[in-house]
Amino acid sequence: MSRHTAISEWLGSLGYVHFTLAPASADASFRSYWRVTCADGSTYIVMDAPPQQEPLTPFLMIARALWQMGLHVPQIFAEDHQLGFLLLSDLGSRHYLSALVQPQTPDETPEQLYGAAITALITLQQRGREVVEPLLPPYSAALLAREMALFSDWFIAQQLQLTLTVAEHELLATLYQQLIDSALAQPQVVVHRDYHSRNLMVTSPNPGVIDFQDAVVGPVTYDLVSLLRDCYISWPLSQQQRWITDYLTQARAAGLLLEVSDHTFFQWFSRMGMQRHLKAIGIFSRLNIRDKKPGYLNDIPRTFNYLTSALSADPAFSCYTPLFARIAEAISRQPPFSHLMTDVNGEASL
Repeated sequence: MSRHTAISEWLGSLGYVHFTLAPASADASFRSYWRVTCADGSTYIVMDAPPQQEPLTPFLMIARALWQMGLHVPQIFAEDHQLGFLLLSDLGSRHYLSALVQPQTPDETPEQLYGAAITALITLQQRGREVVEPLLPPYSAALLAREMALFSDWFIAQQLQLTLTVAEHELLATLYQQLIDSALAQPQVVVHRDYHSRNLMVTSPNPGVIDFQDAVVGPVTYDLVSLLRDCYISWPLSQQQRWITDYLTQARAAGLLLEVSDHTFFQWFSRMGMQRHLKAIGIFSRLNIRDKKPGYLNDIPRTFNYLTSALSADPAFSCYTPLFARIAEAISRQPPFSHLMTDVNGEASL
């Protein structure tokens, strides 16, 4: 039986008779989403999460906690763990990326959208301490290291088919450890882990937040990096700086980061971005090679540019410049990237 048929039968068992079912979206995991449109015009979303790959429990646990905190997450109307189906409220079809690329109303400006996203992030970090943090695993040194290993294993070795010397492998290992040390030195808060323009929905007055099932307790800068150094859209450094300042103002008013200087925060932010972008490049490569989803290759040049800009702007990381210049040269020779390897950000990193 196809998943489409199974979903239709499941909805029928819930009492839904006259409806249409159409794909709503898919993400980088095994999950997919279907929009249910009823005869009266009401709509719902079915999340299809094959139970062998994507158990429902983490999503349900975190969704209920985030709802309790006042964040705008999907409401849960029905669940079936054996089949791997959830019936959710519909947060609409416009995510931030769509609105930023092609706004439809005067309210869909970067200032308003990012202002709302930052306010929601403060809520997550402040209220998360008591509501959801006890439920989540830590963003441990081992997890941070496994994520960066994706860059070595899937991008360098398999996507680029580039063979590094022993000294270059040791250099990467040193970089990874420095980034782990920086991450663990930060205040630890609830971290969404994918707080970016494809996981924030245009809803009023607060953004709809989705794809939160992999949340952890980790570095305070992680979600802000995900938002402002998004792998799918880039902003000038001057604009990033204004949003970081807005975030810091709200965070300190909420009792967060009271003893952290701007300089320290900016350094944490930049180095956290390096870790995240190493991971993301590895994931994009794995999606291409293992999962046959080549579209994510288009986002590697932007993401690599974030990484190299941050490395070149940090005096403590100048020793890595020759290695990443060699990697950049290998990227430029690959057909999927050669026409995309431009400076998408246009400014040095923080």
